[in-house]
Amino acid sequence: MESSRHLLASASRKHSVSRRAVLGALPVLAIAARGALGRAQTTPPVPVERLLGFGLAVGNVDRSIEFYQGLFGMPVHARQGAVAWLGIGDGPQFISLRPLEPGENPSITHMCCSTPDFDAERLMAALEGAGFERIDSPTVDTPGTENAMSAWIRTRRGTPELYFADANGLIVQLQAPGYCGGGGPLGAECATTAAPAPGRLALRDLSHFTVFGAGGGNDFYRDLFGLGIQAYQGPNAPVLGVGDGIQFLMFAGGGGRGGAAAPARIHHACMNMDAFDVPSIQAALEEHGIRPREEGSNATPPLVHYISLRMPARGGAEGGTPELYFTDPDGLLMQLQDTSYCGGGGYLGDDCG
Repeated sequence: MESSRHLLASASRKHSVSRRAVLGALPVLAIAARGALGRAQTTPPVPVERLLGFGLAVGNVDRSIEFYQGLFGMPVHARQGAVAWLGIGDGPQFISLRPLEPGENPSITHMCCSTPDFDAERLMAALEGAGFERIDSPTVDTPGTENAMSAWIRTRRGTPELYFADANGLIVQLQAPGYCGGGGPLGAECATTAAPAPGRLALRDLSHFTVFGAGGGNDFYRDLFGLGIQAYQGPNAPVLGVGDGIQFLMFAGGGGRGGAAAPARIHHACMNMDAFDVPSIQAALEEHGIRPREEGSNATPPLVHYISLRMPARGGAEGGTPELYFTDPDGLLMQLQDTSYCGGGGYLGDDCG
C-alpha cells in the first residue's frame, strides 16, 4: 500500500485538486498511515515519555496569570514577548498563555509531550516517514484542518520547537523532558519567578488531555507514540497510558455532517493534586470566585465548577467516581483529580489494573 505521505504529496501535486479536497481525504490517509506504521514494530516512530504541558489562547494574558497564580500559586517559568509559561507543581510541566489573534476564540491550542534524546531534525524525519509533510512554520498555532498531517520546526531564540497537526487538526508539540518554555538548545533554561503569594490549591502534575472530534486517534497514537491501553471508560472508550501509568490521553471520536472529519479540539486538560477532597477543593474554588454551576445545567460559562460522577458503565466506581471540573475567566475547561487518578475505577479513579 502506498504510504499516506506519498498519497498526500501526489494529491497536492495535482493542480486541479484543491486544498479542501485533499483535506477531505485525510481520514482515509490517516488509516493508511496507521497501516504504514505497523503495529508489530517494537520501537514506535516517536516514543513519548510524559505529558509536559499545554497552551491556552486567552483574552487577556495578565488576567489569566493572575487567575492561575491566585488559585494554584503557579510561578512564571518564562516570558517571550506576549507569551508566558506558568509552572505546574515543581515543573518543568507548564501552561503557556498567549493572546488571541483577531477573530480567534479562546481555546486550548495544543498539548506538549516529552520525547527522549530530543533532536528536532531526527524527529521530523520520523514524522515524515509516518506520513506527515514538512511545512514552514505557521504564523500561529490554531487547531483546525488547514495544516492537517503537517509538521514544522519553529526556532525561538535559538530553541527549536517541533509541532505537528494530525489528520484531525490536533496540534501536538514535542520537546526534551526538561523543556519549560525557556532558552537554550532544549528550552530548559528558565528564570523562574515565584508567584506573589501561595495559591489556594497546590498542584502536583499533569494528569491527562481529552480530545473531541478525534476519529481514529486511538489507533493512530498507539502506533505513532507506542501507547498502550491503560483503562476503559466504557467498552469503546480506551484510555491510552503515557509513561508512568498515571498520565494518559483520551480520544473521543466523531465526525462532521455528511461523514466529513470534524476538526479536533482539546475539550479539557486535567491536572492532579495530593489529598483530593471534593468539598475542600470546591470551597477553595468558591473563595477564588468560581461559583457552582446551576443545577441541571450543562453549560460551561466562565468561572463555574461542577462534579461529574463516572458510573460503572463508564469504568467508574459503584456510586460514581467524582470528576471535578472548573472553567477559567475565558470559559476554558479544566479538571482536577488525585495524583493517583489514572482514568480507571475506584473512588479516586486509581484502579487501572
